[in-house]
Amino acid sequence: MECYLDNSATTRCSKAAAELVTKVLREDYGNPSSLHNKGMEAEQYIKESRQIIAKSLKVDPKEIIFTSGGSESNNLAILGACYANKRIGRHVITTAIEHPSVFQPMKALEEAGYEISYLPVDERGVCDLKVLADEIREDTVLVSMMHVNNEIGTIQPIEEAARIIHDRNANTLFHVDAIQSYGKVDLFPRKTMIDMVSVSGHKLHGPKGSGFLYVRDKVKLSPIIYGGGQEWGRRSGTENVPAIAGLGVAVQEMFHNKEQHIQKLYELKESLRSQLSKVEGISFNGAEGVGGAPQILSVSVDGVRAEVMLHALEDRGVYCSAGSACSSNRPAISRTLQAIGLKKELLDATVRFSLSIYTTQEEIDAAADAMAELVVALRKYRRY
Repeated sequence: MECYLDNSATTRCSKAAAELVTKVLREDYGNPSSLHNKGMEAEQYIKESRQIIAKSLKVDPKEIIFTSGGSESNNLAILGACYANKRIGRHVITTAIEHPSVFQPMKALEEAGYEISYLPVDERGVCDLKVLADEIREDTVLVSMMHVNNEIGTIQPIEEAARIIHDRNANTLFHVDAIQSYGKVDLFPRKTMIDMVSVSGHKLHGPKGSGFLYVRDKVKLSPIIYGGGQEWGRRSGTENVPAIAGLGVAVQEMFHNKEQHIQKLYELKESLRSQLSKVEGISFNGAEGVGGAPQILSVSVDGVRAEVMLHALEDRGVYCSAGSACSSNRPAISRTLQAIGLKKELLDATVRFSLSIYTTQEEIDAAADAMAELVVALRKYRRY
């Protein structure tokens, strides 16, 4: 039995999304900028997907910019906002546990002369909002914060953060990385005064190479890709119509019966947590219950290296990961686990299980049984 529990790395493309991608590739392959019927057919797919996504966020379709995925969306939001709003200042705030697609643009900004403030988090991975309030200055151009942490599943208090940001400095823009939260945790950027939101398609059963950035109307954003002026001049390049069409289908499926999907995820996660909690030497990271996302469970196994556990689980048909799969395929000590103060001996002994709406109880039970057996067997080889 195959148990795929690495859905925060990527999800299986839904059947309906994959079928539409194939249809657009093979039949409706026109360039959406062309004036003939083939072009207009392609343009219609983009229009429909834009409307579906805008409805899910309760925003205007013109506020959705299609990108190649989460990394590009994050880069466009951070670099584009800073370059377009230099008059406000060169100070940026982020947190200590951001994804590399946020962390690395911050490093690039530092090299360009910007000052970056990194907010600490507590042992659950929750950002210190008092420090946020103290850090906001007259020259703070941007705050970037992930909604759900990709490694430990902590949900940040973004509504309260948005209020603090705009109370302290009305000119400061607020960007939210919602790549792990979109469709799983409620998010309404207009209501919560969020200026930009990044989303990736392959995290929610859409095709790889798809994503979007929500940009609130009137927010100034410089492009980071120049060319033909597509997406209102903010993201040039012929649109990836098959991926955009597939993304629209995936979003529609994800938001249909969304509350039931979320409830199912919480129940499956709790079942896995409950079963694993009976195994000696296992502990969990991040916030539990309503403080944690429904699909991510971070598990530390005292005495067993994560890489060893991953390969042993793989031999049993169970697929999970050791933190983020997006930075490289080379294991490295997690900045997130260090930031929450995890004990040194557990930093390289932590694995992540991440679920999807297609995960079954049978998969959860099989993974829990395999983990329980392997912990006992692998501890015999623990290092002292």
